[in-house]
Amino acid sequence: MSGVLLGSILSALATGLGALPILLLQGSITHRWRDILLAFTAGIMMTAAMLGLIPEALNYGGIIEVSVGLILGVLTLTSLEKVIPHIDLEHSISGIQFDEKAMLIIAAITLHNIPEGLSVGVSYASTVNDTGNLIAFAIGLQNAPEGFLVALFLINQNIGKGKAFLIATATGAVEIVASLLGYYLTSFIDFLIPYGLSFAAGAMLFIIYKELIPESHGDGNEGNATYSFIIGILFMVILINSF
Repeated sequence: MSGVLLGSILSALATGLGALPILLLQGSITHRWRDILLAFTAGIMMTAAMLGLIPEALNYGGIIEVSVGLILGVLTLTSLEKVIPHIDLEHSISGIQFDEKAMLIIAAITLHNIPEGLSVGVSYASTVNDTGNLIAFAIGLQNAPEGFLVALFLINQNIGKGKAFLIATATGAVEIVASLLGYYLTSFIDFLIPYGLSFAAGAMLFIIYKELIPESHGDGNEGNATYSFIIGILFMVILINSF
């Protein structure tokens, strides 16, 4: 219990850590660096899903359980996006601009943090050592640039830097609740573990392919984004092999 609580808190607080530089930022981040960050985190999440969550799900169940859980994860994210649509970045060379209201941005980002929290909690319910730590670390690495971008979103909506930092940090807090929920459900109902792990993998893969990769390729930075994606994969492979 203490492990999942600590892991979920640290991965969630990574959102605030990523938003911290916004307090010192004088200008706006370029699309090039934004695309590199998105692609790098996509590589990290891809490796965590394919080498962490899915193999672990197969250890607990068969291909049917894994397929059902993965499809449910994708369908759940698809349904959630219809309720609160994803806020796409407006692609322009001059900078990142938004026309949507700040509250919708906050709601969308918070909503998309739920499956990430579930991923952490379900992973800690696994009996294999360090699976939870691995996924929590991967989600934390993904949360850091996300927190930076969320704070940047809010500043572009004429919200002060301090308030933008606090709001960006708060969007990650939902992951703690989702993590504990995923942990308790899979811990006390054993047969849910393969479904939960593959559900989390499906949700992560949906986010990667639906959001992170397309957004990193929208401004002519496909080459840099591709290399960054591969570096993210290699970084996580080295991490998994080391720990």
